[in-house]
Amino acid sequence: MKNILTLVIFLFAINYTFAQIPDGYYDNAEGLTGETLKTALYNIIKGHVEFPYVSENTDVWDILKVTDRDPDNSDNVILLYTGWSVNAAQEYNNGNGWTKEHVWSKSHGDFGTTMGPGTDVHHLRPADVSVNSAKNNRWFDNCDVPYYDDGVFTGCYKSNTEWVWEPRDEVKGDIARMIFYMATRYEGENGEPDLELINYLPADDNTPDPVYAMLSTLYEWNTEDPVSEWEERRNNIIHTNYQHNRNPYIDHPEWVTAIWGPVLGVNENNEFTVVYPNPSNGFITIKSNATNLAKIKVYNELGQIILSLENVSFPIELDLTEQNSGIVFVQIIQGYDVKTEKIILVK
Repeated sequence: MKNILTLVIFLFAINYTFAQIPDGYYDNAEGLTGETLKTALYNIIKGHVEFPYVSENTDVWDILKVTDRDPDNSDNVILLYTGWSVNAAQEYNNGNGWTKEHVWSKSHGDFGTTMGPGTDVHHLRPADVSVNSAKNNRWFDNCDVPYYDDGVFTGCYKSNTEWVWEPRDEVKGDIARMIFYMATRYEGENGEPDLELINYLPADDNTPDPVYAMLSTLYEWNTEDPVSEWEERRNNIIHTNYQHNRNPYIDHPEWVTAIWGPVLGVNENNEFTVVYPNPSNGFITIKSNATNLAKIKVYNELGQIILSLENVSFPIELDLTEQNSGIVFVQIIQGYDVKTEKIILVK
Protein backbone atom coordinates (compact mmCIF):
# COMPACT_ATOMS: atom_id res chain seq x y z
CA MET A 1 0.00 0.00 0.00
CA LYS A 2 2.80 2.39 0.90
CA ASN A 3 4.57 1.74 -2.44
CA ILE A 4 1.35 2.48 -4.34
CA LEU A 5 0.89 5.73 -2.42
CA THR A 6 4.49 6.73 -3.14
CA LEU A 7 3.95 6.12 -6.87
CA VAL A 8 0.79 8.24 -6.86
CA ILE A 9 2.61 11.07 -5.09
CA PHE A 10 5.54 10.77 -7.51
CA LEU A 11 3.27 11.05 -10.56
CA PHE A 12 1.42 13.95 -8.96
CA ALA A 13 4.71 15.72 -8.27
CA ILE A 14 5.80 15.55 -11.89
CA ASN A 15 2.82 17.68 -12.88
CA TYR A 16 3.96 20.43 -10.52
CA THR A 17 7.65 20.45 -11.26
CA PHE A 18 7.39 23.83 -12.90
CA ALA A 19 5.09 25.50 -10.38
CA GLN A 20 5.88 29.10 -9.61
CA ILE A 21 5.93 31.22 -6.46
CA PRO A 22 2.27 31.90 -5.60
CA ASP A 23 1.12 35.47 -6.16
CA GLY A 24 1.43 37.48 -2.97
CA TYR A 25 3.41 34.81 -1.11
CA TYR A 26 6.18 37.24 -0.12
CA ASP A 27 4.15 40.46 -0.03
CA ASN A 28 4.78 40.99 3.71
CA ALA A 29 8.54 40.78 3.18
CA GLU A 30 8.90 43.22 0.31
CA GLY A 31 11.07 46.26 0.97
CA LEU A 32 12.38 45.00 4.34
CA THR A 33 15.95 44.31 5.47
CA GLY A 34 17.84 42.91 8.43
CA GLU A 35 16.04 41.31 11.37
CA THR A 36 12.75 42.84 10.25
CA LEU A 37 12.97 40.92 6.98
CA LYS A 38 14.04 37.73 8.75
CA THR A 39 11.05 37.96 11.09
CA ALA A 40 8.69 38.58 8.19
CA LEU A 41 10.01 35.52 6.38
CA TYR A 42 9.62 33.43 9.52
CA ASN A 43 5.98 34.40 9.76
CA ILE A 44 5.48 33.44 6.12
CA ILE A 45 7.13 30.00 6.23
CA LYS A 46 6.29 28.80 9.76
CA GLY A 47 3.43 26.45 10.48
CA HIS A 48 4.18 24.11 7.59
CA VAL A 49 2.77 20.59 7.27
CA GLU A 50 5.00 18.13 9.11
CA PHE A 51 5.73 14.54 8.14
CA PRO A 52 7.17 11.69 10.24
CA TYR A 53 10.75 10.51 9.90
CA VAL A 54 9.67 6.89 9.45
CA SER A 55 6.10 5.68 8.97
CA GLU A 56 3.91 3.18 7.13
CA ASN A 57 2.29 6.22 5.57
CA THR A 58 4.07 9.04 3.74
CA ASP A 59 7.37 9.74 5.50
CA VAL A 60 10.66 11.47 4.81
CA TRP A 61 11.99 8.47 2.84
CA ASP A 62 9.03 8.74 0.44
CA ILE A 63 9.38 12.48 0.00
CA LEU A 64 13.10 12.37 -0.73
CA LYS A 65 12.48 9.77 -3.44
CA VAL A 66 10.48 12.47 -5.22
CA THR A 67 12.35 15.67 -4.39
CA ASP A 68 15.80 14.20 -5.13
CA ARG A 69 15.04 11.67 -7.86
CA ASP A 70 17.53 11.33 -10.69
CA PRO A 71 16.02 13.09 -13.76
CA ASP A 72 17.77 10.52 -15.96
CA ASN A 73 16.62 7.49 -13.95
CA SER A 74 13.37 7.76 -12.00
CA ASP A 75 14.27 4.65 -9.96
CA ASN A 76 17.24 6.47 -8.40
CA VAL A 77 17.99 9.41 -6.12
CA ILE A 78 20.96 11.77 -6.35
CA LEU A 79 23.18 11.88 -3.27
CA LEU A 80 23.98 15.34 -1.93
CA TYR A 81 27.69 15.25 -1.12
CA THR A 82 28.86 13.05 -3.99
CA GLY A 83 26.35 13.49 -6.80
CA TRP A 84 26.16 9.71 -7.17
CA SER A 85 22.92 8.14 -8.42
CA VAL A 86 21.69 5.16 -6.39
CA ASN A 87 18.62 2.96 -6.24
CA ALA A 88 15.93 4.78 -4.25
CA ALA A 89 14.03 1.67 -3.18
CA GLN A 90 16.97 0.41 -1.14
CA GLU A 91 16.58 3.11 1.50
CA TYR A 92 19.09 2.38 4.31
CA ASN A 93 19.23 -1.40 3.73
CA ASN A 94 21.52 -2.18 6.71
CA GLY A 95 24.03 0.40 5.56
CA ASN A 96 24.15 -0.86 1.96
CA GLY A 97 21.73 1.74 0.63
CA TRP A 98 21.56 5.47 1.28
CA THR A 99 20.80 7.58 4.32
CA LYS A 100 18.94 10.78 5.19
CA GLU A 101 21.31 13.65 5.91
CA HIS A 102 20.33 16.50 8.20
CA VAL A 103 22.25 19.33 6.54
CA TRP A 104 21.86 21.30 9.77
CA SER A 105 23.22 18.50 11.94
CA LYS A 106 20.52 17.42 14.36
CA SER A 107 22.97 17.31 17.27
CA HIS A 108 23.52 21.09 17.01
CA GLY A 109 20.22 22.01 18.56
CA ASP A 110 19.56 18.53 19.93
CA PHE A 111 16.32 18.13 17.95
CA GLY A 112 16.98 14.61 16.68
CA THR A 113 14.28 13.33 14.35
CA THR A 114 11.48 15.25 16.05
CA MET A 115 8.74 16.30 13.66
CA GLY A 116 9.52 19.88 12.74
CA PRO A 117 13.26 20.60 12.49
CA GLY A 118 14.12 16.89 12.55
CA THR A 119 11.92 16.05 9.57
CA ASP A 120 11.92 19.33 7.65
CA VAL A 121 12.63 18.23 4.09
CA HIS A 122 14.01 21.64 3.14
CA HIS A 123 17.26 20.55 4.86
CA LEU A 124 17.04 16.76 4.52
CA ARG A 125 18.86 15.18 1.58
CA PRO A 126 19.88 11.68 0.46
CA ALA A 127 23.53 10.90 1.21
CA ASP A 128 25.99 8.04 0.93
CA VAL A 129 26.17 6.21 4.26
CA SER A 130 29.95 6.23 4.69
CA VAL A 131 30.44 9.76 3.30
CA ASN A 132 27.72 11.04 5.59
CA SER A 133 29.44 9.35 8.51
CA ALA A 134 32.67 11.14 7.60
CA LYS A 135 30.87 14.48 7.39
CA ASN A 136 29.37 13.73 10.81
CA ASN A 137 28.25 16.97 12.50
CA ARG A 138 31.16 19.04 11.18
CA TRP A 139 30.75 22.74 10.63
CA PHE A 140 30.75 24.05 7.05
CA ASP A 141 33.90 25.90 6.01
CA ASN A 142 36.62 25.84 3.36
CA CYS A 143 39.31 23.20 3.99
CA ASP A 144 42.11 21.45 2.14
CA VAL A 145 42.17 17.67 2.66
CA PRO A 146 40.42 15.81 -0.20
CA TYR A 147 38.00 13.18 1.06
CA TYR A 148 38.06 9.80 -0.68
CA ASP A 149 35.50 7.06 -0.25
CA ASP A 150 36.85 3.59 -1.11
CA GLY A 151 39.56 5.27 -3.17
CA VAL A 152 37.14 7.52 -5.09
CA PHE A 153 37.39 11.29 -4.69
CA THR A 154 34.01 12.57 -3.56
CA GLY A 155 34.57 16.22 -4.48
CA CYS A 156 34.44 17.07 -0.77
CA TYR A 157 37.17 18.20 1.60
CA LYS A 158 37.76 18.04 5.33
CA SER A 159 40.44 19.28 7.69
CA ASN A 160 42.93 17.46 9.88
CA THR A 161 43.03 20.34 12.37
CA GLU A 162 39.48 21.76 12.50
CA TRP A 163 36.08 20.08 12.74
CA VAL A 164 34.92 21.34 9.32
CA TRP A 165 33.59 20.02 6.02
CA GLU A 166 33.64 21.51 2.51
CA PRO A 167 31.13 19.98 0.06
CA ARG A 168 31.63 19.70 -3.68
CA ASP A 169 31.38 22.98 -5.58
CA GLU A 170 28.11 22.06 -7.29
CA VAL A 171 26.12 22.09 -4.04
CA LYS A 172 27.83 24.74 -1.92
CA GLY A 173 25.10 27.27 -2.61
CA ASP A 174 22.40 24.65 -2.07
CA ILE A 175 23.81 23.88 1.37
CA ALA A 176 24.18 27.53 2.29
CA ARG A 177 20.58 28.30 1.37
CA MET A 178 19.34 25.27 3.35
CA ILE A 179 21.25 26.47 6.41
CA PHE A 180 19.93 30.03 6.02
CA TYR A 181 16.42 28.56 5.75
CA MET A 182 16.83 26.66 9.02
CA ALA A 183 18.12 29.76 10.82
CA THR A 184 15.02 31.61 9.64
CA ARG A 185 12.36 28.94 10.07
CA TYR A 186 13.24 27.95 13.65
CA GLU A 187 13.10 30.87 16.08
CA GLY A 188 12.42 29.13 19.40
CA GLU A 189 8.64 29.34 19.37
CA ASN A 190 6.23 26.51 20.25
CA GLY A 191 8.96 24.33 21.75
CA GLU A 192 11.14 24.51 18.63
CA PRO A 193 14.86 25.32 18.83
CA ASP A 194 16.13 28.83 18.14
CA LEU A 195 18.72 28.12 15.46
CA GLU A 196 21.43 30.75 14.98
CA LEU A 197 24.38 31.16 12.61
CA ILE A 198 27.76 31.98 14.13
CA ASN A 199 31.03 33.13 12.64
CA TYR A 200 33.48 31.18 14.75
CA LEU A 201 34.20 27.53 15.43
CA PRO A 202 32.94 26.52 18.90
CA ALA A 203 35.45 25.03 21.29
CA ASP A 204 33.12 22.04 21.71
CA ASP A 205 32.73 20.30 18.34
CA ASN A 206 29.73 18.38 19.65
CA THR A 207 27.98 21.23 21.38
CA PRO A 208 24.21 20.73 21.64
CA ASP A 209 23.78 24.49 21.39
CA PRO A 210 21.48 25.44 18.48
CA VAL A 211 24.24 27.06 16.42
CA TYR A 212 26.02 26.46 13.11
CA ALA A 213 29.21 27.80 11.53
CA MET A 214 30.69 29.42 9.49
CA LEU A 215 28.42 32.29 8.59
CA SER A 216 30.93 34.12 6.41
CA THR A 217 31.73 30.98 4.39
CA LEU A 218 28.08 30.12 3.85
CA TYR A 219 27.53 33.71 2.78
CA GLU A 220 30.27 33.31 0.16
CA TRP A 221 28.88 29.99 -1.06
CA ASN A 222 25.45 31.52 -1.60
CA THR A 223 27.06 33.96 -4.04
CA GLU A 224 29.58 31.61 -5.65
CA ASP A 225 27.05 28.86 -6.45
CA PRO A 226 23.84 30.47 -7.79
CA VAL A 227 20.40 28.88 -7.53
CA SER A 228 20.00 25.98 -9.95
CA GLU A 229 16.97 24.52 -11.72
CA TRP A 230 17.37 21.50 -9.42
CA GLU A 231 16.87 23.68 -6.33
CA GLU A 232 13.92 25.49 -7.87
CA ARG A 233 12.25 22.21 -8.83
CA ARG A 234 12.83 20.78 -5.35
CA ASN A 235 11.49 23.92 -3.67
CA ASN A 236 8.36 23.80 -5.79
CA ILE A 237 7.67 20.13 -5.05
CA ILE A 238 8.09 20.57 -1.29
CA HIS A 239 5.82 23.61 -1.31
CA THR A 240 3.13 22.27 -3.62
CA ASN A 241 2.92 18.63 -2.58
CA TYR A 242 4.17 18.33 0.97
CA GLN A 243 5.07 21.03 3.50
CA HIS A 244 3.31 23.94 1.79
CA ASN A 245 6.12 26.34 2.64
CA ARG A 246 9.10 27.52 0.62
CA ASN A 247 12.79 28.19 1.10
CA PRO A 248 12.83 31.97 0.55
CA TYR A 249 16.57 32.01 -0.19
CA ILE A 250 16.04 29.87 -3.26
CA ASP A 251 13.36 32.26 -4.49
CA HIS A 252 15.33 35.36 -3.42
CA PRO A 253 19.03 34.60 -2.79
CA GLU A 254 19.66 38.34 -2.48
CA TRP A 255 17.83 38.24 0.86
CA VAL A 256 20.89 36.53 2.34
CA THR A 257 22.76 39.78 1.77
CA ALA A 258 19.84 41.87 3.01
CA ILE A 259 19.73 39.99 6.32
CA TRP A 260 23.26 38.81 7.07
CA GLY A 261 25.25 41.34 5.06
CA PRO A 262 25.08 44.00 7.79
CA VAL A 263 26.16 41.40 10.36
CA LEU A 264 29.28 40.72 8.29
CA GLY A 265 29.89 44.37 7.51
CA VAL A 266 29.39 43.97 3.76
CA ASN A 267 30.32 47.11 1.84
CA GLU A 268 28.97 48.38 -1.47
CA ASN A 269 31.32 46.06 -3.38
CA ASN A 270 29.81 43.04 -1.56
CA GLU A 271 33.06 42.61 0.37
CA PHE A 272 33.02 41.71 4.03
CA THR A 273 35.49 41.31 6.84
CA VAL A 274 34.84 39.31 10.00
CA VAL A 275 36.73 39.08 13.28
CA TYR A 276 36.21 36.08 15.59
CA PRO A 277 35.82 34.55 18.11
CA ASN A 278 34.36 37.01 20.56
CA PRO A 279 35.00 36.56 23.47
CA SER A 280 38.51 35.31 22.72
CA ASN A 281 41.26 33.56 24.68
CA GLY A 282 43.79 35.74 22.86
CA PHE A 283 43.88 34.12 19.44
CA ILE A 284 41.82 36.16 17.00
CA THR A 285 41.12 35.27 13.37
CA ILE A 286 40.36 37.88 10.74
CA LYS A 287 38.77 36.71 7.50
CA SER A 288 37.87 38.80 4.46
CA ASN A 289 36.79 38.17 0.87
CA ALA A 290 38.39 41.49 -0.20
CA THR A 291 41.46 41.04 -2.41
CA ASN A 292 43.34 44.21 -1.50
CA LEU A 293 46.00 44.19 1.22
CA ALA A 294 45.05 45.72 4.54
CA LYS A 295 46.44 47.46 7.59
CA ILE A 296 45.61 46.16 11.05
CA LYS A 297 45.87 48.07 14.30
CA VAL A 298 44.91 46.79 17.74
CA TYR A 299 44.23 49.26 20.56
CA ASN A 300 43.82 48.67 24.28
CA GLU A 301 41.13 50.35 26.40
CA LEU A 302 43.37 53.41 26.85
CA GLY A 303 43.59 53.93 23.08
CA GLN A 304 47.21 52.80 22.92
CA ILE A 305 48.35 50.80 19.90
CA ILE A 306 49.47 47.34 21.04
CA LEU A 307 49.84 45.80 17.57
CA SER A 308 50.29 47.28 14.09
CA LEU A 309 50.58 45.33 10.83
CA GLU A 310 51.01 46.47 7.23
CA ASN A 311 50.27 44.76 3.87
CA VAL A 312 48.16 42.03 5.43
CA SER A 313 46.45 39.35 3.34
CA PHE A 314 43.65 37.18 4.68
CA PRO A 315 42.88 35.05 6.56
CA ILE A 316 45.23 35.95 9.42
CA GLU A 317 45.44 34.98 13.08
CA LEU A 318 46.49 37.52 15.70
CA ASP A 319 48.19 36.36 18.88
CA LEU A 320 47.17 38.58 21.79
CA THR A 321 47.74 35.97 24.48
CA GLU A 322 50.24 38.21 26.27
CA GLN A 323 47.53 40.81 26.84
CA ASN A 324 45.57 40.85 30.09
CA SER A 325 41.87 40.10 30.22
CA GLY A 326 39.75 43.02 29.14
CA ILE A 327 38.71 44.81 25.96
CA VAL A 328 40.74 45.47 22.82
CA PHE A 329 39.73 47.19 19.60
CA VAL A 330 40.76 45.58 16.32
CA GLN A 331 40.83 48.02 13.41
CA ILE A 332 41.07 46.79 9.80
CA ILE A 333 41.79 49.34 7.06
CA GLN A 334 41.14 48.20 3.49
CA GLY A 335 41.45 51.06 1.05
CA TYR A 336 38.82 53.59 2.14
CA ASP A 337 36.93 51.06 4.26
CA VAL A 338 37.65 51.02 7.99
CA LYS A 339 36.15 48.41 10.28
CA THR A 340 36.64 48.37 14.05
CA GLU A 341 35.60 45.44 16.26
CA LYS A 342 35.49 45.41 20.07
CA ILE A 343 36.84 42.08 21.32
CA ILE A 344 36.63 40.79 24.87
CA LEU A 345 39.77 38.94 25.99
CA VAL A 346 39.10 36.24 28.56
CA LYS A 347 42.05 34.40 30.13
